[in-house]
Amino acid sequence: MTNPLTLAAPTTSRGVGPDRTGLLAVDATGLHKSFGAGSRRVRAVNGVDLQIRPGEVVAFLGPNGAGKTTTIDMLLGLSKPDAGSLTIFGRSPRAAIAHGLVSAVMQAGGLLKDLTVRETVAVTASLFAQSQPVDEVLERAGILDLAGRRVEKCSGGQQQRLRFAMALLSDPGLLILDEPTTGMDVEGRRDFWQAIRADTARGRTVIFATHYLEEADAYADRIVLVRRGEIVADGTAAEIKNLASGRTVTATAGNADAATLAAIPGVDSVESRAGKVRVRTKDSDAVARYLLTATDAVDLEITSHNLEDAFVALTGDQDETDETPEAPEAPETTGK
Repeated sequence: MTNPLTLAAPTTSRGVGPDRTGLLAVDATGLHKSFGAGSRRVRAVNGVDLQIRPGEVVAFLGPNGAGKTTTIDMLLGLSKPDAGSLTIFGRSPRAAIAHGLVSAVMQAGGLLKDLTVRETVAVTASLFAQSQPVDEVLERAGILDLAGRRVEKCSGGQQQRLRFAMALLSDPGLLILDEPTTGMDVEGRRDFWQAIRADTARGRTVIFATHYLEEADAYADRIVLVRRGEIVADGTAAEIKNLASGRTVTATAGNADAATLAAIPGVDSVESRAGKVRVRTKDSDAVARYLLTATDAVDLEITSHNLEDAFVALTGDQDETDETPEAPEAPETTGK
């Protein structure tokens, strides 16, 4: 059986797991990647520098077309950079994969519906010269109690945890998750991330791309934002939020004039609907003073910007038609 989700070679010895090398988990400098030619040539990745220490949990975020998929493809050895250097635990991506140092959990695919959960993991384990015990990885993925269930009877969240168990077989030092909870319900997403977080507590390095910003806020030690193939912010969730200057003032105010609010110095935007106003501003005191003294405002609330606000502010683009496209999807593969 081929498994496009666990990128580790069948001839490998056991991976490094948590940091045993003293090297950076990811060391990328000046990465460039373009596609097409002539006037159709586009830059998917444009000078990315990224250093990730062993044991970090890093969210890799950006709008569609920002270069996330292309960068992940390079980390997985599915694509080579046009320029720049990239090593994983001191090795090239393909060499790191060949030594079982890298595994990936993708959105879908790679499962045979007629096999049981345990059979699926056991068949994948047979591809490795050495691997972690089947029941051990099932337990760490939180699905040991589902070992006898056929894959087709598993929910979407349970199938993703099965893919997670398969990815753990080589005891990889680096685990890459590409939109791993797309299509899951709230409970499934919560259970999946509990399993991931419990495993990363052992020191494994994790990079994940997601459109669910609350996941990045809740589970990442560090957030990297990319736009047009470039990193535009890199820090903790709190540091990223602080980059979106200003606050939001909301209130119920039937007689508030949107034009007057917009004219207050520091105001960035005004939304007024059904007697409620929402003002983004760099001077929340001035807005609050106007609302409380010149209108019938009640239930006034001032909040700092959240991760979504920072994401929009730092990665938004006025010219949507000029967005850098992602690279074409690479063919699925078991390993290199």
